[in-house]
Amino acid sequence: MADLYLYSSKSQKKQLFVPLDPEHIKMYVCGPTVYDYIHIGNARPVVVFDVLYRVLRAIYPSVTYARNLTDVDDKIIDRALEKQVKINDLTAEMIEAFQSHVAALNSLNPDVQPRATDHIKDMIQMIERLIKNGAAYQAEGHVLFDVSQDDTYGDLSHRCLDDMKAGARVNVESYKRNPNDFVLWKPADSSDVGWDSPWGYGRPGWHIECSAMIQHVFKGPIDIHGGGIDLLFPHHENENAQSRCALKYDNLAQYWVHNGLLQVEGTKMSKSLGNFYTLHEKLQEMPGELIRLILLSSHYRQPLDWTENRVHQSRQTLNKFYQAVEGCEEDFEVAARFENLDSDFAKALLDDLNTVAAIQRLQDMAQEILVTKGSHKKEMQKKFIASARFLGFLDLKPEDWFHDLTGIDLTVEQIQEKIQARSEAKQQKDYQAADQIRNQLQAQGIALEDGANGTAWRRV
Repeated sequence: MADLYLYSSKSQKKQLFVPLDPEHIKMYVCGPTVYDYIHIGNARPVVVFDVLYRVLRAIYPSVTYARNLTDVDDKIIDRALEKQVKINDLTAEMIEAFQSHVAALNSLNPDVQPRATDHIKDMIQMIERLIKNGAAYQAEGHVLFDVSQDDTYGDLSHRCLDDMKAGARVNVESYKRNPNDFVLWKPADSSDVGWDSPWGYGRPGWHIECSAMIQHVFKGPIDIHGGGIDLLFPHHENENAQSRCALKYDNLAQYWVHNGLLQVEGTKMSKSLGNFYTLHEKLQEMPGELIRLILLSSHYRQPLDWTENRVHQSRQTLNKFYQAVEGCEEDFEVAARFENLDSDFAKALLDDLNTVAAIQRLQDMAQEILVTKGSHKKEMQKKFIASARFLGFLDLKPEDWFHDLTGIDLTVEQIQEKIQARSEAKQQKDYQAADQIRNQLQAQGIALEDGANGTAWRRV
């Protein structure tokens, strides 16, 4: 069995992955709050944990991957009011969009996608256990978790509770015993979204939903809990604390895995700066496979800088991948086990999901294929295709990739018309006009290739 090494935020080191039960791996990743299209930073954990899911499935006989959908939240309520639509209609639309968008990134579906509103009863039951265990209290219609009741609070995010208290703002809610106590249940007006509970009409706080859904899906602690590094504190710290105190776990998860954040051209994404991009917008500009490569082009734990240069380089990398398999008629299946992959490629992924090294190995393999002739080339292509598809690439046929016009303001018919006009110009020996047409197409991202059978075109 292959050895997988993962960096855990709790231990702050890379360590050998030792599952609770090698016959069944359990992984939970925090999903989106479905009030709008996700931004490209939110797409990064989707792709990162998709890779981890693929790696785990290649090693272990059974893996359950759960990713939640937060469909009750103040942002959702505010957006529904803003758009003057029903909350259920808004969340249904956004969930459908999310599923469609992440599928375009060649991401596999999680095994389970629990929705918060389907688990209100589970949340209420967990809150009741916390009150019974002395870890939660009622105050002014709220139920709050008492962080002082968890001796290890702060260990996950490596924060000292005393320092957090000292740094708390002066205007802490009067009903809190401690500044860092957090809401498990909050009251709601009868005209607002909410549910009946032992503490009155209201709705759950954000943190409790993940703990309740993990318990519902997995019935106990899990191997891996994932998400963006921005969730480490307070969300994951609070999840771990309430699960420990409600269910008497040592830890909710054995390994806490977090991806770094995304910035654009060296600057934090911000609507005010005009550099805030949704995945929906980027999918209008470029293929999902290209977005996937961009999101994997930096090690998952490091910040990722989305730049025009990175977009260009990533497209050229995929062009080389597809050039390497042109003329390969066989449709090889996606490799399910590591023994079917290139050994250096597999070794990189097993080393804390080093996609940078894995992609570099794919680039080297593609280059080797492009300069190889003879019968050995086919075997090289087979190994290359198996490895690239394992990482979610080479999803298309080469001709489809090179003829994809996403983000280009031209149709196939318009390109053919320009090729015909160029041909006529050449026949009339008007080479200046012919060159002008070629240059215009090149500027729009279309390269022409003259051959014995006429002129072909491809996206560059």
